[in-house]
Amino acid sequence: MLNRRTLRIKGMQTIFAFQQSKGANYGLAQEFIKESFAPDLNSMEVQDKELLNKQKQEALQIFEENYKSQNFTSSKGSVNKVNEVVNEAIRDYYQQIDKDFKFFKKNMVIEAEKVLDRYISILNLLIELGNLAESDAKQDHSNFVKNLLIKALKFNKSLENISLRRNISWDSFEGEVRQWFKELIKTDEAYISYRKLDNPSFEQDKDIVNHIVKNILFKNDLIDKFMEEKDLNWNEDRPIIKSLTTKTIKSITEDFGDDFELQELSYNWEDDKAFFIRLFEDTIKVEGEYEDLIAKKTKNWDIERIATTDKIILEMAICEMINFPSIPVKVTINEYIEVAKRYSTPKSKTFINGVLDVIASELTDSGAIRKSGRGLIDNK
Repeated sequence: MLNRRTLRIKGMQTIFAFQQSKGANYGLAQEFIKESFAPDLNSMEVQDKELLNKQKQEALQIFEENYKSQNFTSSKGSVNKVNEVVNEAIRDYYQQIDKDFKFFKKNMVIEAEKVLDRYISILNLLIELGNLAESDAKQDHSNFVKNLLIKALKFNKSLENISLRRNISWDSFEGEVRQWFKELIKTDEAYISYRKLDNPSFEQDKDIVNHIVKNILFKNDLIDKFMEEKDLNWNEDRPIIKSLTTKTIKSITEDFGDDFELQELSYNWEDDKAFFIRLFEDTIKVEGEYEDLIAKKTKNWDIERIATTDKIILEMAICEMINFPSIPVKVTINEYIEVAKRYSTPKSKTFINGVLDVIASELTDSGAIRKSGRGLIDNK
């Protein structure tokens, strides 16, 4: 299940990607300025390369000094062309940033919701393996064909409906599924033993399905490589998808038949999605303000030399402490310490903890952090 720590991690990764895109846009703006003052090789007039180079350097300097201000309008260039090129470069820079911002905000939600698709896809894969067992004339797979868990999945209306609605199927990968069945399932010792059982019990049916899920579908390199190629976030999301799948198998009882509930993406996805989006939006909007705040509290650290991931983690944590009054400060700090443990440098945990403690105390004293309801828990 997607919890808020996972969403914080996905938010951090999205902000990192967005900042990388800003760097690329900055480079494109510089290239535009350089090209604008390049000699025109097709012109019949003599090109003053020295003057063009001087104007190029002037335009680059004006852009460098002022590009962080979206409303800046250059008017002090030595010639109109310098002003025009700088103004166009800044305008294009921010238009592209706005386009990227909308793309990343939309895409991060889509990517998060793909966790549900992958979970549904794994359940469908179990059904496909059952179908292959039924069509194999060379060996007797009747135990697996009759497996009560596989039947429960196959005839579950909710699974069928969501698969159709979200267009989730293995039809395009019949060759791969057939290969997995032949090389991984049919040769598996636990499966071979199960296949030879005389009238397996419901628990034995459940055991073999759990075995296939845990030891083959989520552990085999061949399947893992396939999943990675289809989903860049597979490695990150695999534990969540595995958890959703195993919980589903566990929830199926002998007297439940095919009438069981699928796992939810989260306990309240609409609320979690709103949290996810707002955290991203607010962190991006006040990035510069938080950077200055962080710089003041890290006098012994060059803000430009702090790991990019650490800066993003600090900015997100400050944003969360200020803008989400129902989340206790200690919860926020602890969550981002855990994120730092997994995704930043070995020293980041201590650094993040120390900086956030100081900033949280100062912002609370100044009234910038105001908590209410659950947010008041353990803040003292």
